[in-house]
Amino acid sequence: MSKAMPRKKILVILGHPNWDTFCGYLTCRYEEAAKNAGHEVRRVNIGELHFDPILHKGYKEIQALESDLVNFQNDFRWADHITLIYPIWWTTMPALLKGVFDRMFLPGFSFSMRKGSMMGMWNMLLKGRTGRMVVTMDNSAWMDRIFMGDYTNEVKRGVFWFSGIWPTRVTAIGKVKFMSPEDRTKWGDKVAKLGTKGI
Repeated sequence: MSKAMPRKKILVILGHPNWDTFCGYLTCRYEEAAKNAGHEVRRVNIGELHFDPILHKGYKEIQALESDLVNFQNDFRWADHITLIYPIWWTTMPALLKGVFDRMFLPGFSFSMRKGSMMGMWNMLLKGRTGRMVVTMDNSAWMDRIFMGDYTNEVKRGVFWFSGIWPTRVTAIGKVKFMSPEDRTKWGDKVAKLGTKGI
């Protein structure tokens, strides 16, 4: 690879519970392009993870992590760049993806609070990593943004930025339900270019 395009360790995450979807197609395009460009790539499909996505007692008691979540944490630690691809359902992420964040993004892994701080300051334990979110929706992306607000902020800032994964850029793809096969291929090409660049 050229000096302008350094080799990266990229974690690619399919945040849709089902891989046989448009999100699954985009994930494959990104993954394949990144590998062909010489990047190291690890891929995780959340629908294939074995874990309980529910915090049954909130954070009052420690709920031991399943081995798949421990391995997933190690994938985050390994990566230089994280690409997350998922659909917007009811202006938010799928419940299974939310369960991953609830269970896995814990103190000691993604952040730690600074003792004695009067401002509630914290350490971002995943700092130094960059992110990319590719989100799909049936409605127009700009219409959803106008009428529903920023539907990516809870992941972009609430999870990634809080943990130090920054900058995180967003690619929003709308009108998926009505998209022609040709347009789906065009979007696949655009996402593949992101994979080639490792961004």
